[in-house]
This record gives sequence, C-alpha cells and structure tokens, in this order.
Amino acid sequence: MRRRKSVIFFLVLGISLSILAVALNVGWILLNLREVVLLVLGIIFFALIITGLILNTIFLVREIKRNEQHDAFLNAVTHELKTPIASIKLYLDTLRNRNVSEEKRLEFYDVMQADSDRLLKTVEQVLQAGQMREKRREANVMELDIAQVIENCATMIRTRYNLAPDVIKSFFPDEKLMVLGDERDLESAFMNLLDNAVKYSGDEPRISIRVRKTGLGNRLAIRIRDNGIGISGSELKRIFKRFYRSPEAPATGAKGTGLGLFIVKGIIERHGGTVSADSKGTGRGSTFLIELPLV
Repeated sequence: MRRRKSVIFFLVLGISLSILAVALNVGWILLNLREVVLLVLGIIFFALIITGLILNTIFLVREIKRNEQHDAFLNAVTHELKTPIASIKLYLDTLRNRNVSEEKRLEFYDVMQADSDRLLKTVEQVLQAGQMREKRREANVMELDIAQVIENCATMIRTRYNLAPDVIKSFFPDEKLMVLGDERDLESAFMNLLDNAVKYSGDEPRISIRVRKTGLGNRLAIRIRDNGIGISGSELKRIFKRFYRSPEAPATGAKGTGLGLFIVKGIIERHGGTVSADSKGTGRGSTFLIELPLV
C-alpha cells in the first residue's frame, strides 16, 4: 500500500510539473516574441525538463514494481524453503522421541521424501534462474526423441500428484521427431509447464499434450492445454518475466517462486525455439505453445 501511494505521488508530481513547464513555456513565448534565440533556447530547455521529469517518473515506477517483485520472490522462496524444513524436522523429532508403528513410520518417510523433493525443486529453480543469465554454459547436447522426453515428464507428474492415467493425455505422431538438445534442461522445462498445469487446475485437472510437425517441415510444435484458472490478456506477455506471479495464483493456494516460466523461456530459446501462452480469459484454461527445430 505504501509503495502504491508512492507511485501515485510521483505520477501526480510528474504530471503537475509537466503542466507547469508547458505553462511557463507558453508564457515566455508570449512575453519574448522578439527574442528569437532565447525563445528557441527556452523551448529546448523546457522540452528537456519535461522529458527528464517523464523519464524520472517512469524509472521510479519501474523500480517500485521491481522491488515489489523482489520482495514477493524473497517471501515465496523463504516460505518454500522454511515449510519443508520445518515439516521434516517435526517428523524426525516424532520418530526419535516416540514409539511409532511401522505403518506410521513408512507414512512419515513418504511425507519427508515429498518435502525433501519440494525443497530440492526450489533450490534447483533458483540455481537455474541464475544460470539463465549466463551467456555460456556447458550443455550435454544429443539427439532426443521429444515424445519420449515429454512422456517421461508426464509420468513423473502423475506420480508426484498421484494422478489417474487419463488426467494427462498425450497425442504424438507415429514417426519419431528428433531434436538436438540437453535432455535434463528440456525435462526441466516440460516439468515446469506440466507442474503449473496441475497446480492451477483445481481438484479436477484435465491436461492434453499434442506434438506435431509445423507447416515449415523443419520444426515441431508442442501444445500443452489445461482447464485451469486461465490468464488475463494483460498478463500473457508478463508471465515469462522473472519473479512474476499471477494475481489469481494466491487464490488457488498454489505456491511458487515466480521463476518457473522464466526458466522455461530461457531453456526453449537456448535450444533455438520459441514459447508463447494463450488463454480465453480468467477461469477458461491456458495453452502453452512451444516450437523447436528438428534435427
């Protein structure tokens, strides 16, 4: 709220100063019609003042928004790190200080395993986001069957969320479509997309994956569609920015760091491809389209 008031203050200040500068400029013109040189210099001077004020206001607004995103990211990461650690500690203390049945012990192990996976995922996302800014990075590049990579990711997501087989439906062409890339990176990209599709689709997710050749012949298109909360038109280009999270995300209870789609975009572009999002609006699902070059 304080930052929002600051934004409004600087916007009003910038507009007021711009109006004042224009009024002074017009007044000067009326009073100094004969002094052409001073008139021209005055116009240039006030134009520079106005430009400076506008640029200063834009800069301040952007910085305030960026600071808000950084704060949200730090809060999200702190929660994503602290919660599983506290959970693991609680179960370990219980196992150490109490006599627990074998059935409960196995249940505790499963919970701790899930919490450790969540912790590892958060750490890996932060590290990957840092790597996205590096121009050079070693990659284990090889020819990959894209259908096999995607199906492996779908299987892991089904296992992670205990989903029925028909929740994630895959449609692949009969022929193998091979791409040149780093298997671990591509798996990370598709895992992020599928994980988001499940998290933001409520209690009854329905996800479809379609892979086909494009009309160009040397590229393939991967379309991942869900029945989730959807994306408003104003957000479609912003969701791939670092730290950005949809305003509707907290309502779903889904946790995140705002790095997933930023990582996806970096990986796909590093493989010579493109990624984009489409949605008919809030509450009407989302579609992500990835294009990659074929071998």
